[in-house]
Amino acid sequence: MKQIEQKNYGSALYTLVMVFFFWGFLGASNGIFIPFCKTHFHLTQFESQLVDSAFYGAYFIGSLILYLISTGVGYDILNKIGFKNGIVYGLIVSVVGAFCMIPAVNSGEYMLILGAFFVIALGFSLQQTAANPFAIALGDPATGAHRLSLAGGVNSFGTMVGPIIVTLVLFGTVATTHDQVINASIGSINSLYMILGGVFLLVAGIFAVAKMPRVTSDEGCEKSGNATKTMLMITGAIIGLITINFLLVPLEPYLFILNESLPDFLKSYSTIILLTVAVISIVGILLSANKSAQKNSAGWGAMKYPQLVWGMIAIFVYVGVEVAIQSNMGALLKTPQFGGLDESQISHFISLYWGSLMIGRWTSAITVFNVKKSTRTVLTVVVPFLAFGVILAANWLSGNKVSDMYMYAICIIVLIAANFWAQQKPAKLLMILGGLGVLAMTIGLLSTGTIGLFAFISGGLVCSIMWPCIFALSITGLGKFTSQGSAFLIMMILGGGIIPPLQGGFADLTDIHSSYIIPVLCFAYLAFFAWKVGHVLKKQNLHFENTEVTAH
Repeated sequence: MKQIEQKNYGSALYTLVMVFFFWGFLGASNGIFIPFCKTHFHLTQFESQLVDSAFYGAYFIGSLILYLISTGVGYDILNKIGFKNGIVYGLIVSVVGAFCMIPAVNSGEYMLILGAFFVIALGFSLQQTAANPFAIALGDPATGAHRLSLAGGVNSFGTMVGPIIVTLVLFGTVATTHDQVINASIGSINSLYMILGGVFLLVAGIFAVAKMPRVTSDEGCEKSGNATKTMLMITGAIIGLITINFLLVPLEPYLFILNESLPDFLKSYSTIILLTVAVISIVGILLSANKSAQKNSAGWGAMKYPQLVWGMIAIFVYVGVEVAIQSNMGALLKTPQFGGLDESQISHFISLYWGSLMIGRWTSAITVFNVKKSTRTVLTVVVPFLAFGVILAANWLSGNKVSDMYMYAICIIVLIAANFWAQQKPAKLLMILGGLGVLAMTIGLLSTGTIGLFAFISGGLVCSIMWPCIFALSITGLGKFTSQGSAFLIMMILGGGIIPPLQGGFADLTDIHSSYIIPVLCFAYLAFFAWKVGHVLKKQNLHFENTEVTAH
């Protein structure tokens, strides 16, 4: 990458981190918007989770389009237009999506709402692809990780305040009655997206006129025909399964014609089967690609490295479980066993979940600063509780009750202990976190009330540091294929569009509490990945335990 001259681009960085804030703000706000849509449009739990499918599926499609165009023309298309312009264009796409949401909501057609979500996230995909290398290039390369950590911290702050602000916009207050929730006007959604569209447009304008360096990359696009075919196979499998689902839906009543006494919710069984097949297909295609690449590495590019392929599956699972836990939490909190709360009363728990990611990421960011070991030890204990204090303060200022959140400090202490135990070794830390995730979700499944709820919410603490661990381990040893490998990993954000509706569909077939068996299985794979990748890297004589892990 062509680094810019050493100048003070602080204002450019501060403008850039606004983009990181909105990614977190809108992504986390889905936890409020999903149960709101479910109530107003009379959706099943599976149908409500299609918001995540549209949102995170767009990340996959957007990244894939950029990759295919770049490999087709022989150069990085984003490098051609420049990272700054890439962010501006991405923001404009998101503006279009936000304004399209207004007629979509007014039409009452849920599919049009999903389409608007897809367009918004398509813009986010372009922004994220451009913003990460841009943040690194805004100054000394040696401090690039610091700037990404700052941006990641701001992103996490957005995830924490997003649910609170969206609740205020939708319901006018964070503590409304059930009747106010039911009667909340569609106009409140219009207001929300009118505001978001206006803000996106404002930030795009600021970027367009701001004096920022033109950052480009010298890296060419590696020709990897087999890897490209693999990604197209995954895309084809998903499109095929979606098509089959649309064809089967009208036929489902006839599939049960011999047993009309079956409850209606069982008639959606085909969707669960197809989603399960989708997960198996994606994993199977990637593992098959890895097996073929080990026999003959020609044309496989970054995919000839098994650590990357296993890491692609890990990113798919990680993003899926991170999103699924909170996207289904609104329905969980409606049950009597978990408080019997309606949509307007859950924002502080949703913000605590996303705030948990902020706690972990702020703690992880300590490692990139050059401080004495004793100071780092103190900060590792202090920073998590400082972040927790920010969460409590934000909820208190917005009128939310915070006294029922104090016990969560116990979960934070467990995270601190895990950090000390792992000693910043990514494979060990990821294995510990995966095990804690399995334990927390199991406790949640076996209990109710505050203990069960905090067990599920603590999934946010577990997930908080997983991304950098998975990413660092997956690209270790890739050499000139590092950039391509990173692009493949970003595409696997697709997991956020498949695993949440899979859990939602399972909830329709059983109950929302039991559906949290899905996160148990996800965390179990992530613990397995940590063990597996460790063995893979040792065979390649790579000293992966010295890999730097930074907040994302």
